[in-house]
Amino acid sequence: MSIEERLARLEAIEDIKALKARYCRFCDADYDYDGVAPLLADNFWFDGGPGFGRHIGRAAFKTFWDGIRGDIRFAAHLVLNPDITVTGDNTALGKWRLLMPCTVTANGAPEARWLLCEYDETYVRADGAWLFETISMRVNFYAPHLAGWA
Repeated sequence: MSIEERLARLEAIEDIKALKARYCRFCDADYDYDGVAPLLADNFWFDGGPGFGRHIGRAAFKTFWDGIRGDIRFAAHLVLNPDITVTGDNTALGKWRLLMPCTVTANGAPEARWLLCEYDETYVRADGAWLFETISMRVNFYAPHLAGWA
């Protein structure tokens, strides 16, 4: 692999890390769909598993985010362990961990919770910008803070 190819790969990885950081920032800004929409490919889909559902297309994802906004009153998306593989000039795969302290509404009252999950993502580059093509989330636990997860 040439130096130019290696540099292009490293730049792609850093661009994808920045993409993920922007996504998390819009999640934490009360699930700002107008902010996150430009980060999504035209054929985007999200699969949050049994707890968060599968949402195919931008319109379905917007409906999901609008609902989450009412359920999660505070969130801090702390993404860890980026494992990004550039698979072509305009495609890549990513794996991440998420640890998220949050406040939800439970039984009409605020409740502190922890969410731990794994993300599997695909990315495409369009017009020079990396975008999310798919986000798949496997929840390890979504537990009340005081009750714990054990």
